[in-house]
Amino acid sequence: MKIEFVGPAQVAEDGGVIYLATLDGKNLDCHFSYEVLEDIDPDSILGDPLEHFAKHQLKLLSIAEQKILNGHAHDGQIQIFSNDLVAD
Repeated sequence: MKIEFVGPAQVAEDGGVIYLATLDGKNLDCHFSYEVLEDIDPDSILGDPLEHFAKHQLKLLSIAEQKILNGHAHDGQIQIFSNDLVAD
């Protein structure tokens, strides 16, 4: 299984962030919910979701990678929610 995070980050319809990855050469949208962006750093106020994502990008992409490795990618996308933070 070959995973590459290629980006760029884009604001999703729900205020979260979509980040493009490839899984074995096929596009995979990684959707980080608005809530996970809020909860990854509870002491800061979520302003621009792209700036907040960039600040925590390594940790968020690590969570996405683990979910992909665990087989949670379906139909060209993976969803990352607040409850995925506790599994990290």
